[in-house]
Amino acid sequence: MSDAVENLLKKALSLGEKDRASMAGALIESLHGEPEAGVDEAWEAEIKRRVAELDARSVEMVPWSAVRDRLFRGFE
Repeated sequence: MSDAVENLLKKALSLGEKDRASMAGALIESLHGEPEAGVDEAWEAEIKRRVAELDARSVEMVPWSAVRDRLFRGFE
């Protein structure tokens, strides 16, 4: 890590939690380039498809507590 980066990091760490979170989000967002053409439209179509499945009751909904249990099983 360069001296300039270390100095910036020290300054950033002295900020309040909200400002550090905003800065972290902005830095992470800056790492992502422009989305590929059609990504937004593809996500919109996927969301509409999933909502339609929920409305039609053609998919089984799983309670968050069950999902959380499955996700964290073995991490204890």
